[in-house]
Amino acid sequence: MKKSLIVLAVAASTIVAAFVGVAQAQKAKQVVYLSSEKVTYTPRPEGGPSMHALRGDPEKGPHATFTKFEPGFDAGWHTHTNDVSCMVIKGAYLYKDEAGEKRVGPGEYILIPGGHKHWSGGDKTEGALFYQEGSGKFDLIPAK
Repeated sequence: MKKSLIVLAVAASTIVAAFVGVAQAQKAKQVVYLSSEKVTYTPRPEGGPSMHALRGDPEKGPHATFTKFEPGFDAGWHTHTNDVSCMVIKGAYLYKDEAGEKRVGPGEYILIPGGHKHWSGGDKTEGALFYQEGSGKFDLIPAK
């Protein structure tokens, strides 16, 4: 009996989750097309990169943005509360942590887990333009 109730509860949860997913997908009833070269970028309130929100709001929660680092931008050593993933479009996203350095170029992807101490910056000549997704509000917490 107890096992049947557990199976029933798991099945009900799965069905509810599926309905929520379908309802959210049905909200987006239009195609959205934007060019990273034609959107308006807004500087972050604390300075540094400029962003254009594609969905969500990086100041409030989960989001996707086009993000620009100016040539030579240096974010210093820091962490983010939430996971951040980047797919470079143009230039190079420079990344460094205790395991070494990476130059993330066009067509390349990096996922930085929330709480992971790292350094990032833009190529000295081209800077970096990348598509970024965050699992929650975007923040930059200077490392100690």
